[in-house]
Amino acid sequence: MAAQWIRWPGNVVARFGREPMAFGGDYNPEQWDERVWPEDVRLMREAGVNLVTVGVFAWSTLQPASDRWNFGWLDRVLDLLHVHDIAVDLATATASPPPWLTTRYPEVLPVDRHGRTMAQGGRQAWSPSSPVYREHSLALVEKMAERYGDHPALALWHVSNELGGHNSRCYGEASAVAFRSWLRERYRDSLDELNAAWATGVWSQTYAAWDEIQPPRATYTDPNPTQALDFDRFSSDQLREQLRAESAVLRRVTPAVPVTTNFVLFDAGKNMNYSSWTDGLDLVASDHYLRPTPDAQAELSFSADRARGLSQGRPWLLMETATGATSWRPVNPAKNSGQLRRDVLSHVARGADGTCFFQWRAARAGAERFHSAMLPHAGANSRKFREVAALGAELASCAEALGSRVLADCALLFSEESWWAAERESHPHNGLSYQETALAWYRSLQEAGVTADVVALSADLTGYRLIVVPMLYLVSDQDAAALTAAVEAGATVVVTYFSGIVDPLDHVRLGGYPGAFRELLGVRVEEFAPLVDGDFVEIEGVTGPARVRTWHEEIELTDAQAAARYAGGAGDFAGAPAITRVSRGEGEAWYVGVELDGAARARLLGAVVQRSGVTAGPSAGGLEVVTRRSAAHDYVFLINHGDTEATVPGSGTDLLDESVHEGAVTVPAGGVRVVRRAR
Repeated sequence: MAAQWIRWPGNVVARFGREPMAFGGDYNPEQWDERVWPEDVRLMREAGVNLVTVGVFAWSTLQPASDRWNFGWLDRVLDLLHVHDIAVDLATATASPPPWLTTRYPEVLPVDRHGRTMAQGGRQAWSPSSPVYREHSLALVEKMAERYGDHPALALWHVSNELGGHNSRCYGEASAVAFRSWLRERYRDSLDELNAAWATGVWSQTYAAWDEIQPPRATYTDPNPTQALDFDRFSSDQLREQLRAESAVLRRVTPAVPVTTNFVLFDAGKNMNYSSWTDGLDLVASDHYLRPTPDAQAELSFSADRARGLSQGRPWLLMETATGATSWRPVNPAKNSGQLRRDVLSHVARGADGTCFFQWRAARAGAERFHSAMLPHAGANSRKFREVAALGAELASCAEALGSRVLADCALLFSEESWWAAERESHPHNGLSYQETALAWYRSLQEAGVTADVVALSADLTGYRLIVVPMLYLVSDQDAAALTAAVEAGATVVVTYFSGIVDPLDHVRLGGYPGAFRELLGVRVEEFAPLVDGDFVEIEGVTGPARVRTWHEEIELTDAQAAARYAGGAGDFAGAPAITRVSRGEGEAWYVGVELDGAARARLLGAVVQRSGVTAGPSAGGLEVVTRRSAAHDYVFLINHGDTEATVPGSGTDLLDESVHEGAVTVPAGGVRVVRRAR
């Protein structure tokens, strides 16, 4: 990916005395009477807003009919924002097509796997494979670029919005045609090669002509797993091609303006292979909405570290998050006092050089009318707006940390393709979750005080002392070799069960499990042994005494040694290895053949962290510690999610309140400090 950042207008830089940390949100002036706009910009200034996203869902307002355009309102909005020293992240407005387009061309609408056409009336009512949608969306992008490319408020282009958040899989005829074309390119126009890759001899599926091939629509039984995996790849690629097509227009017309789009790094983000999308972007931007679960903070940090991994360690932009409640979960809890501050500064700690929200002003009507906003229904005289304004001031005080890099010598490997393949049906245990397994290991690293980059398999692993590989079911020979090379060069790697099992065609690697990693790990497994509800086995060793309730397997040692063994319970593996360790070159490889609970995982990682020499900060309960480094300073973010104060060794000046600390830093319960110290 290119390495650009927001192109700040000169008046915004002058307003802050330097390039600021981005702060703002989605602004939808077309949903309000124009008489409200002056109050909007006045309150934006009061809150410290310096960047707003405009036009995300404005296509029908900009082009109310096929032959009619209405740009006057947007001209006035951008002029008003510029006069008030607020920069614009201008959306291409292609996120949701207008009713006239889907009425005149119903083939634009997406179709689900049961053959049902999705209607106009929600959002993202378009098929990523529709040539008609592509033609009209690019015409709109061209109009936007030509009209606003030289506008002084323009700081960043925002392609579409959450591409694939709702329409990532379309099974209609346009998608079938495009899927066949994609397959012909992938398999070099050879049906023999496709039939071999898909193992179509199973269940009488051999294809004799390309037009016999369909998307994996609803069937009585499980679909062909390789066909389904290829369709996942194709679907992600179709969305990526829309991103690239819009970006190409913007770069041709406005080559000096950086381009981004907002990745969905929560919930539905499973459906896009984002690690293959970044090469066409100037900066990575992500959306994150807190999930209402006990581990919400760990999942937020995981998402932020994944955004940093996608950005290859460079700063990234949090494009959307919520000041409080969302409006689309079964229950949408509000945030407690101080939680907004902690959440945002957690993102900043993990590499975000800006934070924006959905949205600026809470809507009066529409599907998201109860979604929280920077300016709530209660207005400016509200706790929420006061919190937002205070946050804007604090982010301004952190601007000197812009461009600094997060210090991390641990990596957690994360693969979207493995995620797709690992959660197919017809597996030994169909209750396994790739994401939740990765998150569990991430949470244990965080509790051990270890900051981890969440990176793609293609990432450069040089410099990582510890690499965690949770449930990497699908892996290529090349990526397996890269992991082996990292270990031989001195890294410690931890590989869990159900890893290395299949190749990129979802074909099982023969000769015993864990397939691609057998030689690296020095073990061999003949048979999986998932546990049914109510059963358990006991292990002891490096984990201490522990019970295993989901997954175990009998491990044969080739040249590894046991680090934990089975000690009783269901099955007949007593005395056999459950966790192993082996030296390889300058490094060490661990294999975890069981699903561990949090306490056992913590004890195992305690030993691994100590042996690997990976950097581990304070692990006081509830205290999050992350360090960003610039050429001259370290910025230590101390975020206390607990209900008691926490004290850690350290010295420096807190950027948030300018307090000076010598020898120790105390963080109040629920508080945050950002301590600058000279290197």
